[in-house]
Amino acid sequence: MHIVYLHGFNSSPKSLKAGETAAWLNLHAPDIELHCPKLSPHPAEAIRQAETLLLSLPADTLLIGSSLGGFYASYLAERHARPAALINPAIQPDRDLARFAGEQTNPYTGEVYTLGDADLAALQAQKTDKPTAGRYWLLLGSRDEVLDWREAARHYSGSRQTVFNGDDHRLNNWPKVLPDVVAWGQKQLSKLS
Repeated sequence: MHIVYLHGFNSSPKSLKAGETAAWLNLHAPDIELHCPKLSPHPAEAIRQAETLLLSLPADTLLIGSSLGGFYASYLAERHARPAALINPAIQPDRDLARFAGEQTNPYTGEVYTLGDADLAALQAQKTDKPTAGRYWLLLGSRDEVLDWREAARHYSGSRQTVFNGDDHRLNNWPKVLPDVVAWGQKQLSKLS
């Protein structure tokens, strides 16, 4: 089995959740190969990078995406019929990121870039209106300070959802639920083969 972990806006493969995922897999499931690409800050390029990686891997690949990475994972899951676990996913990032238009600095990498109208348009073009219900597991924090968890719950109505009462955007419960997410992914992937 392979896992593609897609990080969020102004994040990187060195984020805490990505590190927790790698550490848990190394200790408990060393036969699962984790791929955590450094995504471009520009959405059109980020999707190209993630899709190229996904298409280079076998069909037994689970997508995991956090925040903006959850938005990307959903787009790719629909396009390539893969299961995806979404951690506090962005639903309308073109709207939510509009206030960040202009010069940005990624705190993990130090990369300076400009988020512009073309980036917001690319996000608009990648929206999935009606996600396939059985394809997703949403992991949401009820005190997410960045995104409204209820918007994601509505958008993915019919999908498996776990709401952690009092948890935030970082989702501190991630290490606790990760073993169940991996088991769920394996079960979903076995249905595809």
